[in-house]
Amino acid sequence: MNRLLPLAIVAIFLGGLGVFIFQAMNPPEVAGHSMTSPDTSDIAEGAPIEKVRVPAELSANAQIGKKGFDANCASCHGENAAGQNGVAPPLVHKIYEPSHHGDMAFQLAAKNGVRAHHWKFGNMAPVEGLTDADVAYITLYVRELQRENGIN
Repeated sequence: MNRLLPLAIVAIFLGGLGVFIFQAMNPPEVAGHSMTSPDTSDIAEGAPIEKVRVPAELSANAQIGKKGFDANCASCHGENAAGQNGVAPPLVHKIYEPSHHGDMAFQLAAKNGVRAHHWKFGNMAPVEGLTDADVAYITLYVRELQRENGIN
């Protein structure tokens, strides 16, 4: 019995070490999707990055948001938030789905600007003159576009 105890301890230690090495060499796949931005090298400078389907009908509040988006955001993020290659990313993209960039991220981006982190277009400056309510309407518009394009 005394001889088996040290052997059992060594076996357990070696087994644990083996499991640790195996897990370190084979990390688990993360559920969800990649947050890697797509290759845009084949898209002309200034051209839309995404093909965006527009809902047949926007809610009344999203219609208000569309007006705000067109006036304040479309010059960079493109018509219907499709992005513009070399200028700004599409907001109708899985990177901006609600589970990764919640509605508050839009508020903070408009208020404080954004340091480039998913795309290589550079930093986004704050958007002057927008109220929290304006950004909430704009966000609602973007969310309705996203849902129409399978981004929930």
